[in-house]
Amino acid sequence: MNVLVLLSAILYLLMKLIGGKKGTRSFLALFFNFGVFFFIIFMMNDPNVNLIALTLVSCIIIICINLFYINKINTKTKTAFISSIFTTALLLLFIVIITDKAMVQGFGEEEIEELGVFSLYIGIDFIKVGVCVIIMSTIGAIADVAMAISSPMQEIYYHNPTISRKELASAGLSIGRDILGTSTNTLFFAFFGGYLGLLIWFKDLSYSLGEIINSKIFSVEMITIMCSGIGVTLIIPVTAWVTAFFLTRKNKVEKVS
Repeated sequence: MNVLVLLSAILYLLMKLIGGKKGTRSFLALFFNFGVFFFIIFMMNDPNVNLIALTLVSCIIIICINLFYINKINTKTKTAFISSIFTTALLLLFIVIITDKAMVQGFGEEEIEELGVFSLYIGIDFIKVGVCVIIMSTIGAIADVAMAISSPMQEIYYHNPTISRKELASAGLSIGRDILGTSTNTLFFAFFGGYLGLLIWFKDLSYSLGEIINSKIFSVEMITIMCSGIGVTLIIPVTAWVTAFFLTRKNKVEKVS
């Protein structure tokens, strides 16, 4: 049996056993998200398509799949969705400026040998491609943290419906602080795990620390990690206040009436 099929079967059985129906939906969501990624790659070949707009639309679809399809439409998924979109909008201009000023678009000199036989005149703006990569890398972490905060906040409100908006938001911030360190470290070690071979290659070629830091491949990944970390940090207060506003709004209306 093919290794990928075997691993997929094991993953499905575990997700089904532990997560039940939600685990099954989570497993199917992986393939739906893959379909969205494949669609983006296919559409990028069209020179008339705005890559950033295409990526933002795709990110919205991915967020909807990860939030509404897996966890269904409810208050916690709605607030997580609004918070994710708002935070992404805040980050977008920052990511565009950083990508343009850092000039890390395109391929590094370490990749030129493998690409020497190919033409690089493919009619695509590599700056926009770099922006799209960072946005796609950031949106997953943002949506994950937003859901991780809005869900326990709803439980807090359910067990204490008289809690004030400020107290509920403060509880959300406290939850966010607890997961901030693990979330940013996950992003950091995901890079080193995926690029361990590259780092060993740097060592074998006796790259100095300065050469490693200034390497385009290394810089791109570190910029992606930093932008994702900024997004994960910003989503915490945004989700806390958005969720607190929506959950306590009913109480505010009842008091006024």
